[in-house]
Amino acid sequence: MASGDIVEPPFFPMSQRPFAVALVLALTLGVGPVRTADTAGGIATPDLREWLSYLASDDLAGRATYTEGLGLAAGYIAQHLQTWGVKPAGDGDSYLQAVRVRSVTTTSRSSLTVRVGRQTRTFKDGDGVTFPRNVGAPRTITLDHVVFAGYGLNAPGTGHMDFDGHDVAGAAVVYLGQDGPKAVDTTTYRRLLSGRSRYATDTQRAAAALGPVPAQVRGAGATRRTGPDFVTAQRLDLPIPPAANGSDALFDFLFSHAPVRYADLKKRAAAGEPLPFFELDDVALTYTLDNDYTVTRTQTTQNVVGIVEGTDPALKQTYVAFGAHYDHVGLAETELAADGKRPTPPGRVTPGQEADRIWNGADDDGSGTVALMALARAFAQGPRPRRSLLFVWHAGEERGLLGSRYFADYPTVPMAQVVAQLNIDMIGRNRDDKASEANTVYLVGSDRISSELHEVNRAANAALPAPLTLDYEMNDPADLEQVYYRSDHYSYAAKGIPIIFFTTGLHPDYHANTDEVSKIEFDKLTRIAQLVYETGRRVADLDHAPVRDLKGPRAGKGTR
Repeated sequence: MASGDIVEPPFFPMSQRPFAVALVLALTLGVGPVRTADTAGGIATPDLREWLSYLASDDLAGRATYTEGLGLAAGYIAQHLQTWGVKPAGDGDSYLQAVRVRSVTTTSRSSLTVRVGRQTRTFKDGDGVTFPRNVGAPRTITLDHVVFAGYGLNAPGTGHMDFDGHDVAGAAVVYLGQDGPKAVDTTTYRRLLSGRSRYATDTQRAAAALGPVPAQVRGAGATRRTGPDFVTAQRLDLPIPPAANGSDALFDFLFSHAPVRYADLKKRAAAGEPLPFFELDDVALTYTLDNDYTVTRTQTTQNVVGIVEGTDPALKQTYVAFGAHYDHVGLAETELAADGKRPTPPGRVTPGQEADRIWNGADDDGSGTVALMALARAFAQGPRPRRSLLFVWHAGEERGLLGSRYFADYPTVPMAQVVAQLNIDMIGRNRDDKASEANTVYLVGSDRISSELHEVNRAANAALPAPLTLDYEMNDPADLEQVYYRSDHYSYAAKGIPIIFFTTGLHPDYHANTDEVSKIEFDKLTRIAQLVYETGRRVADLDHAPVRDLKGPRAGKGTR
């Protein structure tokens, strides 16, 4: 699971040991014996343990993107798929899809035109307004429904609900306050505060967002950082919901005819005091989005992709997708940097384990990787459903969902024919290491796009010999960890595809050098894999695609 915000991941250098070399060696020389299922369609704990013991071993050095270790992992997975009879679905006749990751600089001509009554002012990017470095395809959008939504924050745990009772669908949402209200601890709610534009457009269905200028951003009054603007695996010619950050001058003008002036709103926001919600009457915002993108460097990694064909002559042209990421954060360097400082480790160092230089990622996401292998074998060697099954092991999740973003934009099967995506990321532990979590799996996103998919999953769980406890707490849009946006399912959800994210949550070894195979709860991992299998099988046998009714998320503790 990605650790931080994923909008524009940082730049990382290519490893000195090429990924491709390891991949070729793994595929040509082999990586050990490949077993078939003990029984047709069986998902067996000993197999999961065997596969994970290799994938999370020191031999793979933490499976960082672009490294030899990730190449070996790709070869290992592909070799098993071939043995099991899973069809290759990468580039050409290969199990591998090349993922091209580009370092990009931007030249912006974007602007925001504000009309208040009969007066109009235009603010250019870097002069009164700042835009994201990736604004997508050139286009102009005018919105005359503009609302001020206070801090732009829903945080039920604090009682602060700016959007409660307000329909902002199709509107431009304006919000203020870098640190949120007094009821919100800035450190605790960091992800919610930093994701307010995305929350407004994604969860609240707003058409655009306009917020305050964050600290240390490019644009007026800020120093532009050197090097590439951002790293992306996404297409740059697709529309993105417009978002921008306004200056004091812009907000002064925007609120010049409002019932409350900007100076007063800014003062209240700085003090963390309550802010009103109101319509900005006779106001229009025109977003002119026009950036040139220059690719300065391209690096390549690989997704691993396979297909099990369905049995229905018509339905087999559609797919239920299953996914997990097979990368992790890698290996700590030991050589001092040029300035004499010790390099920053790729993850957290557990006290007393300073000598361990390898972040093995047994749970994150070795557990999902081997569960996906078990699912591929189960469907390939057991009874096949009516629809086809698509299996994608995504690369580069830890660096900003790179592999899944790439696959969503450059799919090897038509995305319009993918009826659902089931994502598995960290299913081998108990949340916060609590024994009371031994029967619990967290479901995220199951009802955000399709309530029917949500119900299919619940029915699948009820049909298991020992049903799991399904918990929807992490599906809450106000969940502090914001995991809905932090794993590969989100790349599919952004395309409108119904998704379910299966996870057992964070624990003390998350992104630490102590995320080891010895700590995996294999019985729990097996049971969750069986739940994913049963859910996918039921979706694949439906006469129709799960209805996309966008009814919104379920939150809170769940039961079977």
